[in-house]
Amino acid sequence: MLDNLTRRIAGILGGLRNKGRLSEQDVADVLREIRVALLEADVNFKVAKEFIASVKEKAVGEEVFGSLTADQTIVKIVRDELVSILGEESAKINFGSSPPAVILMCGLQGSGKTTTTAKLAKHLLAEGKKPMLAACDIQRPAAIKQLQVLGESVGVPVFAKTDGTSPVQIAKEALERAKYLMNDVLIIDTAGRLQVDEDLMEELRKIWEFTKPTEVFLVLDATTGQEAVSVAKAFHERVAVTGAIFTKLDGDTRGGAILSVRAATGVPVRFTGVGEQVDALEPFYPVRLAERIIGMGDVMGIIEKAEAAFAGHDLSFMENKLGKGQFDFHDMLQMFEMMKKMGPMKNILKMIPGIGSQIPEEAFDKVNDSDTNRIKAIIQSMTTKERSNPDIINGSRRKRIARGSGTSVEEVNALLKQFYEGRRQMKQMGQMQKRLGKFGGMRRR
Repeated sequence: MLDNLTRRIAGILGGLRNKGRLSEQDVADVLREIRVALLEADVNFKVAKEFIASVKEKAVGEEVFGSLTADQTIVKIVRDELVSILGEESAKINFGSSPPAVILMCGLQGSGKTTTTAKLAKHLLAEGKKPMLAACDIQRPAAIKQLQVLGESVGVPVFAKTDGTSPVQIAKEALERAKYLMNDVLIIDTAGRLQVDEDLMEELRKIWEFTKPTEVFLVLDATTGQEAVSVAKAFHERVAVTGAIFTKLDGDTRGGAILSVRAATGVPVRFTGVGEQVDALEPFYPVRLAERIIGMGDVMGIIEKAEAAFAGHDLSFMENKLGKGQFDFHDMLQMFEMMKKMGPMKNILKMIPGIGSQIPEEAFDKVNDSDTNRIKAIIQSMTTKERSNPDIINGSRRKRIARGSGTSVEEVNALLKQFYEGRRQMKQMGQMQKRLGKFGGMRRR
């Protein structure tokens, strides 16, 4: 997600190191580059312009914050402004006071709305809810069949009619059926069009008026770029959209619209689709994305994936060590063992501070078990003392480690460089968390 933007901005901010006080010219040069990076990522022009103006106003002549260096000062300001654009916190789903809660799904044809409806149902099942799906897209018979197949795979009932019943009537009957079966959530999949039109909006408005949904989720295709912002505006003007869900963020997309929608429309991003599988839907955490964009990684994301893979295990040690930048090669070796159960290796690596923002995308695409085994071999060739205290690994030790692992000194040097950079950035993140009054409370995000 936004990998190119992350690399660009992390590189730009990294160029500010070793500066004492930020001059107006320093800020102007950095902001010019950030502005170009935002526009290349397809961020809305007006949003990018206002973002740069706000950062400039706060950054010019700013004193270095305590022990933070000048580059950390601008990083903090950029991070805070990104959070301001994306939203301070991830909003919880409003289930209302009397079940079943109704969630209305809308969007253009081809946005992945029907698949996302099933993904949301699976997410709610994991949260302990008992959802039902309603197939109100009668424009495409294939959509009804698709939802029925997906519903069966997820394990939730689907209410559908193929006898020409109107979408409004189907929604009405589905709501009654959900009450009868004591389902506490009804998710309604509605029809889409190739573009916003009056028929689409009128049908959607009637369903909205009758079912009185507690949430209206607009499904947007991240690959459409600025068009996603225009679509969001059009829907939000006609129905009370409460959140956006971006799909196809795992593909070849610049993804800048995800930064633009809330600022341009006031509609917050609630979920992101990161794959075709029914479990490839993730809650949207604004602070985490902001920190990932500036190269701070997503430590909490790693921890949550680990907790999911190792249910019942106490992983608080990982949070403490990663959060304070105190991990060593013993911890890294343990993390590699854990990563096998946490999903695709390249996705995990992208979340690690100091790695995800520096390694080119094509290098991630080549990541495989042999690469992981090579890194593990290097670490396993270190002595216990060297793993605990990498600072003692001098030239002769590096040669011995390379011989013992069947690698080159250059590969050993590269691993050490990535290790130190990751640890430095994690320590910076811990300092910023303290500065922001959030250190030790990261889970509240």
